Amino acid sequence: MSAPFTFYEFFAGGGMARAGLGEGWTGLFANDFDAVKAQTYRANGGGDPLHVGDVWTITPDQLPGRADLAWASSPCQDLSLAGRRAGLDGSRSSAFWGFWRLMQALGAEGRAPRAIVVENVTGLLTSNGGADFTALCQALADEGYRFGAVEMDAAAFLPQSRPRMFMVATRADAPPGQPGTRLHGGRVRDAFARLPDALKSRWIWWDALAPPARNTDLASILEPDDQVVWHDAAQTAALMALVSPLHLTRLRQMQAGPRAVGAVYRRTRVESGAKVQRAEVRFDGLAGCLRTPGGGSSRQFVMLLERGEVRTRPLTARECARLMGLPDDYVLPAGTTRALHILGDGVAAPVVRWLAAHILEPLLTQKPAMAAE
Repeated sequence: MSAPFTFYEFFAGGGMARAGLGEGWTGLFANDFDAVKAQTYRANGGGDPLHVGDVWTITPDQLPGRADLAWASSPCQDLSLAGRRAGLDGSRSSAFWGFWRLMQALGAEGRAPRAIVVENVTGLLTSNGGADFTALCQALADEGYRFGAVEMDAAAFLPQSRPRMFMVATRADAPPGQPGTRLHGGRVRDAFARLPDALKSRWIWWDALAPPARNTDLASILEPDDQVVWHDAAQTAALMALVSPLHLTRLRQMQAGPRAVGAVYRRTRVESGAKVQRAEVRFDGLAGCLRTPGGGSSRQFVMLLERGEVRTRPLTARECARLMGLPDDYVLPAGTTRALHILGDGVAAPVVRWLAAHILEPLLTQKPAMAAE
């Protein structure tokens, strides 16, 4: 028996949106330009047709049928939605518009997806003074969609701070709703307030019950201490040297207490007018937002304070996969850097599952009446 819902997955990466949607969904088509990501997608059961290449090279006839959902986790490195919109030169064309011209073509053929989700960093809500977000809303409106943005942090489900924006659009009737603090933080409300009235009239305040309280912390997803490689004394000392004097004093005080596990990440701060690299440590049970490897500064570390000692080590690729809500049988590519590139670019699977269960699936089980154009 086939799954009741179908989807296209663009910028699919390692298939984390697919993993989050779950067994009730059948993938009709997927796309990513990265060969390693495509291999990972296939290795984890992605049997749907997979186009490996620039989204601009895809033609509408490659997209079978009419999908219930088109999911697009477009690259966050280029937030400019208001820029160049045509052509095959990926270095100058925003990838989003390569996806969007396919949605336009499907609409012209009467095959427009019933729902669309565009996932990106929360910076999309404010980039270019809000012009990029307005351009996204206008594109959706021009194709007959109603829409609304929600902001969700993976920390509601997983021990990782990872806020993301999800624009959910539909051609079906949907209640307008009311803004609420769970999904509509200040950035979403401000983005809505900047829209022209014509776009505000097409807005939907998506709402749903809050997810249950998270019952895991960083320590719970880590490998046993004796099964990982820890830094030597010199490496730990070098990392500690990057901690600010104020935070270093706090760490020294914590050394005398019970076992404590924290996450360490390096950032560049401006102090006394000069850029200084600092190691920042958090002991709130969360890791910082996973990022793709770049220049070495994006790698996160574990810090263990126990019996008066300080030990440090990098997070393993498997631990990072757990921080994205992936099971331990999720197949990672060989090599930590490759694995972290896929994981840092991904969407947290439990967030996708929650959106599917509480917004997408109830929406798609309604009668497919079309909203007024």
